[in-house]
Amino acid sequence: MNTPLAFSAALLALVLVFTMVRPHRWPEVAVAAPAAGLLLLTGVVTMDSAAEEIGRLLPVTGFLAAVLALGRICDDEGLFRAAGTTMARLSRGDPHRLLGGVFVLAAATTAVLSLDATVVLLTPVVLATARTLAVSPKPHAYATAHLSNSASLLLPVSNLTNLLAFGAAGISFAMFAAVMVLPWLAVIAVEYLLLRLIFRRELAAPSPHEEPPPPADIPVFVLVVLGLTLAGFAVTSALDIAPAWAALAGAVVLGVRSLARGRSSVTGIAKAVDVPFLVFVLCLGVIVDAVMRHGLGDFMKTHVPLGTSLPALLLIATAAAALSNVVNNLPAVLVLLPVVAAAGPAAVLAVLIGVNVGPNATYPGSLANLLWRNIIRREGMTAGVAEFTRVGLLTVPLSLVVAVVCLWAGVRVFGL
Repeated sequence: MNTPLAFSAALLALVLVFTMVRPHRWPEVAVAAPAAGLLLLTGVVTMDSAAEEIGRLLPVTGFLAAVLALGRICDDEGLFRAAGTTMARLSRGDPHRLLGGVFVLAAATTAVLSLDATVVLLTPVVLATARTLAVSPKPHAYATAHLSNSASLLLPVSNLTNLLAFGAAGISFAMFAAVMVLPWLAVIAVEYLLLRLIFRRELAAPSPHEEPPPPADIPVFVLVVLGLTLAGFAVTSALDIAPAWAALAGAVVLGVRSLARGRSSVTGIAKAVDVPFLVFVLCLGVIVDAVMRHGLGDFMKTHVPLGTSLPALLLIATAAAALSNVVNNLPAVLVLLPVVAAAGPAAVLAVLIGVNVGPNATYPGSLANLLWRNIIRREGMTAGVAEFTRVGLLTVPLSLVVAVVCLWAGVRVFGL
């Protein structure tokens, strides 16, 4: 291994380990920024290449900032509380019905507001709803954990990894959604059936509460703006405009109204945007780019199978899933996209399946998993490493295969 590659790979490993452990709850950028700066100071990365990588990632991080703000404002306006009350009423004390409601809500939240909203905003609501009904929270919490990853397949705006892949795939917003809708539905169905089986004992005991909670006050204006924002994503894509502008418009409309009504605060919205994490994403991109430029890119091009046949797509998705659980899904997608992009959109979307479904196997698979673990601990629930991995290994393989088969069928139907 050449010296620049060894040095940049060591820094990447250091950043990833720090991200998983987060001593004293320091932000990820506390190590990522110095590591990127060290690569620049030592000449492993040039200013031009760093600027090029940051310029490529800026629209993605800008969109993420707008969606994070949008999710926080929706929470301030009571959208998730209303959703929890509605789930409790519709479940009628039946844990199976509640699980179905959680699946529908988590899948929709992840698709429209991104996985961060599902983990940070929806998971506490789901746990509170389970406590209110006096049913086991475990199957419902695992549903939010898994769907925050796997239900993000549907739209380019559902996940940071999707935004990166969307640019590499070179297809429209509408085409992306059309090709991925079948894998999305298939993964959700497989996850639902398997989680029902895995947690059959927890789901067997009905709620002792017979009286349903009072009806929820549905924030209709918020739902209308979200619908228009979603339509705006498709329109901006068709006009070759960054979807961040549609997300920003939705956040501004809801934010101005929520601030005027005293439900949101500027401080709260700014905190939700999480600027340190956005800077971390940019720094991580520079570090991964260094690793790729100094040898890993050539190695991956030689060893990663390329093609659009079903076996090739399965191998690509499996490799992406395995790499995600070793180095986390964000570095994994940054590493793999430049390698598979030449093979066309089908290969890019296979990587996306791997980095979105695969992380459900282990805690290090995605930052969302680690964030979910912190949230459930704060809410009084535990899910050990062995348990999380066991549930993941029972669900990921079948979900991955079914999703890839559906992708393979979709790309042939749409002629990609």
